[in-house]
Amino acid sequence: MRLSARLGLAASALLISTAANAAPKDLSGTWLTGDGRAKIRIDRCGPSGANACGKVVWLKTPTDDAGAPRTDAKNPDPKKRARPIIGLTLLDNLKPDDAAFAGEIYNADEGKIYQVSLERESEAELNVQGCMLKVLCGSQTWTRVPDVNQQAAIQPEAPKPVAKPAAKPAAAKAAAE
Repeated sequence: MRLSARLGLAASALLISTAANAAPKDLSGTWLTGDGRAKIRIDRCGPSGANACGKVVWLKTPTDDAGAPRTDAKNPDPKKRARPIIGLTLLDNLKPDDAAFAGEIYNADEGKIYQVSLERESEAELNVQGCMLKVLCGSQTWTRVPDVNQQAAIQPEAPKPVAKPAAKPAAAKAAAE
């Protein structure tokens, strides 16, 4: 085999291995946000499961001061303000982009949408970088947590049954009279 053909094959193999290494790592799992106030469950979605979607599955403070479940109160669309935060989709169809997934993230604290890039740094850490107007950017690290301890819905505590006094047997009633 000629030297130029071998170099061509080696270059092709290098490009293929580089492209394989650049593919984003799967984000599936439950992640605790950098501030520890929420857990986000990320799953594969979209065509052939190639994209990533995420929703809120747990809140550190799931209720407001009145004890009602937290809602999407700052949403610019008044029709969506009553939606519960738990179960709310924040990441919808993020697409693979080099070694990350990119798209938009909804920030329910502000009712705003930001450009976001998510990249798994390790098995336990996820780098989340968000930008507004592609100039004002910030990042935080989310930490993988077990898929247990999620709040599916906030249920009001049921009242406890009141114990009824035991009925007296008929013989005891007759003796008392």
